[in-house]
Amino acid sequence: MARKSFHRSRYQRYTGGPDPLAPPVDLREALETIGDDVMAGASPQRALRELLRRGTPNMRGLDKLREQVNRRRQELLKKRNLDGTFAEIRELLDRAVLEERKQLARDLDDDARFAEMQIGSLPPSTAQAVEELSEYNWRSPQAREDYEKIKDLFGRELLDQRFAGMKEALEGATEADRQRVSDMLKDLNELLEAHNRGEDTSEMFDEFMDAHGDFFPENPRNTEELIDSLAQRAAAAQQFYNSLTPEQQAELDQLAQQAFGSPDLMSQLAQMDSQLRAARPGLDWDNAQSFSGDQPMGLGEGAAALRDISELEALSEQLSQQYAGAQMDDIDLDALARQLGDEAAVDARMLAELEKALSEEGFFDRAADGQLRLSPKAMRQLGQSIFRDIAEQLSGRRGDRQTRRTGLLGEPTGASREWEFGDTDPWDVTRTVSNAVLRTVSETTEPSLATSEMARSGVRIDVRDVEVAETESRTQAAVVLLVDTSFSMEMEGRWTPMKRTAIALNHLISTRFRSDELHLIAFGRYARSIDIAELTGLQPRMEQGTNLHHALLLAQRHLRRFPNAQPVVLVVTDGEPTAHLDPSGEPFFFYPPHPQTIALTVRELDHVARLGAQVTFFRLGEDPGLAHFMDQIARRIGGRVVAPDVDGLGAAVVGDYLKSRKGRRRRG
Repeated sequence: MARKSFHRSRYQRYTGGPDPLAPPVDLREALETIGDDVMAGASPQRALRELLRRGTPNMRGLDKLREQVNRRRQELLKKRNLDGTFAEIRELLDRAVLEERKQLARDLDDDARFAEMQIGSLPPSTAQAVEELSEYNWRSPQAREDYEKIKDLFGRELLDQRFAGMKEALEGATEADRQRVSDMLKDLNELLEAHNRGEDTSEMFDEFMDAHGDFFPENPRNTEELIDSLAQRAAAAQQFYNSLTPEQQAELDQLAQQAFGSPDLMSQLAQMDSQLRAARPGLDWDNAQSFSGDQPMGLGEGAAALRDISELEALSEQLSQQYAGAQMDDIDLDALARQLGDEAAVDARMLAELEKALSEEGFFDRAADGQLRLSPKAMRQLGQSIFRDIAEQLSGRRGDRQTRRTGLLGEPTGASREWEFGDTDPWDVTRTVSNAVLRTVSETTEPSLATSEMARSGVRIDVRDVEVAETESRTQAAVVLLVDTSFSMEMEGRWTPMKRTAIALNHLISTRFRSDELHLIAFGRYARSIDIAELTGLQPRMEQGTNLHHALLLAQRHLRRFPNAQPVVLVVTDGEPTAHLDPSGEPFFFYPPHPQTIALTVRELDHVARLGAQVTFFRLGEDPGLAHFMDQIARRIGGRVVAPDVDGLGAAVVGDYLKSRKGRRRRG
């Protein structure tokens, strides 16, 4: 019998770059958010930055990440202090003195009495007491051992500030171990000095690592990497020193001379620090922090905390993106993962990918004035999204359904297609029944019995069988949308809904009713023709005046360009006409509305009506003067007045356009 072979699999954390199983960035959601900010008056560049700052419901933004970074920094400062090594040395000193006093109390000779006097007159300063006892002839073995631990501990702490894991590695070290450290420091200083002179140290580095590589678990590959690692730790050690009080600095300086029982260690470390500072002057060597917590840290642990704090401060600046030339690629993802965890790094990477994808997908381009603006592709995407929302409003209010086909509410083309959810086109009954019969036959287990089965039970129509007749509209319309851009629209929260309405109508006509010609006119103190991209980015201005008179003059110019098209005029405003063009072409403003302004506006509305235009006013707000004016005008020219709430403005305008289109369709 053949032996079965088994395949064994091993699993580990993926380290090959971006997670291949991570969900893709949602560009549609991002573009909608950016579009909302642009419509509210922000530039596309600022809107993109705001998106990166805020993030999305599924992805923390830069502000949230920075908040967590700053909170972690504050926690380190408020929970910890730098007294750990000093307290530990004081404890060892007190224990050594106590054991020595016990021994002296048992000894009855005169030397013991003299020693008691010497022990009893020690200075209160820990460092001075340690220095005075350096030549003391200890009688208690336990006291001598505790005192020697002080010199050993301080030496290990000084090394631990600058070399990873030294405190634990040198615990209980022999004189030979200390000599190895001294030899390593001597060779290291020679290597650093040669590097700073500009000499090629490749061969020296290899020899150095062959001899002392076990001191460097980071496994640097060259002198530059070695310096990078050591300089960061040395800068943190200097920051630790800077963060001490003057009294603590004096204590440390004095204790350092006793490290390992000799000032040689401190001399070698000082030389190394000087060489590293010369090699990496850009590091923050002169910074200091104020620790105020009750959890003590030793020299090595404190330097590590200061390295974390420096890294957190750098991350905070990177996440702020407030400095000149800031880019998302500046964020150190490895450092962010170390400080906040892998999920934070994933969020930051996704934000960077989102920014990159938006640019690479061509959602932004440069206008003639050099300013960044939403590209036509972005406007199509934004229009589709806004129209989808408005179509849902229409569906919920009137029973209409969204359709993604051209020819809505039009004439049959003779072709049919499969029904989709939301279709309002009429069923093609013949094709639907034929599909049901064919499906019934194909699903019957005995095809020969299918006919008798259908005769007995009938044919059941399934949703899969339904086909609808394709339709198309064959009447062209010249559509003019006049939107009020006076400052009251911004003050009353109508600015963005007005823009969303224009974008939705533009999307509907440009994608589904391409034979219709849409023209946009913005009117405040004066009026001007405007394209949809410019309107989307238009910022509100502090200007008074609602110059409907000027807007109607521009509208007639567009309508006359298409004499064979059905004219449709849609006016969105929240105020009475308060401005008109005088004979010189300058805008005239007066409030309350001047009789001449009203007269000129009514005259142009009469001209529009004589062109056969279907005019609909969309009145925003509860201004009684505006309501009276529009009601009078609607009766005069046979127009309509719709008073939607702000959230329903888009559905009202789009719905009115579709209704007017249905009313004017005819066979081609």
